[in-house]
Amino acid sequence: MVNGGIQSLRAWAALVILAGCGLASSASPLRARPSPGPNGPNAPAPGQISGTISFRGTRPEMHPINMAKDPVCVSEQNGPVMPQDGRVNANGTLPDAFVYIKPAAGMPSFAAPRAPVALTQQGCMYQPHVLGIMVGQPLEVITLDPTTHNIHVMPKVNREWNVTQQPGSPSILRTFAHPEVMIPVHCNVHPWMRAYIAVVDNPFYAVSGSDGSFIIKGVPPGEYTLAVWTAAFGTQEQRVVVRPGESTVTSFTVEKQ
Repeated sequence: MVNGGIQSLRAWAALVILAGCGLASSASPLRARPSPGPNGPNAPAPGQISGTISFRGTRPEMHPINMAKDPVCVSEQNGPVMPQDGRVNANGTLPDAFVYIKPAAGMPSFAAPRAPVALTQQGCMYQPHVLGIMVGQPLEVITLDPTTHNIHVMPKVNREWNVTQQPGSPSILRTFAHPEVMIPVHCNVHPWMRAYIAVVDNPFYAVSGSDGSFIIKGVPPGEYTLAVWTAAFGTQEQRVVVRPGESTVTSFTVEKQ
């Protein structure tokens, strides 16, 4: 009886184990699988937006910058330096126009890049004159000049700051907490120094070059509001449609206000 009872217990335990394995195998296919996100394997191929910023009308009259206030700045130049605001390219287009996709309902959030965007002081001018940066992305202010600068960032939405930077000083690092287009930057020591910072919440932006052209790559398919900002000629907007894997070509024409 003892041996028979032990054998019965062993048989009962084996049935329990087999039943448990059967339940586990039948339950596994019911586990939810993560659905692909906007960049997942089933996402449509991104497109791009390209175009040109053209100027119409009488070109602004430009005069060389007077840097006599600081002889060091004069010594850093090889000749006359022209203002950057209001400049028109030789082919009738505009440089330094900031083109960007405006935020819209349903647009996914984007993490800020860790790599900083540089704003360099060289020859007592800001380089670049216009730049874009994402919310939370570091701005690195660099000086290569053998003279003192005072960087005065004057936003309306973000926090204002004003920092002196001596020759050879380490870079200044700052971030912006809110989108804002456009934030002017001045040097309180050299009043002709001007730059503009566009703080955006998505990576789809560009600055037009010396031929007035721009290109925004990696844009998810959809319909967007594309905006352009210029320092001297105001802003414009237009609707654009980006199709999977295609390039949308558009243009803006601005004129003197």
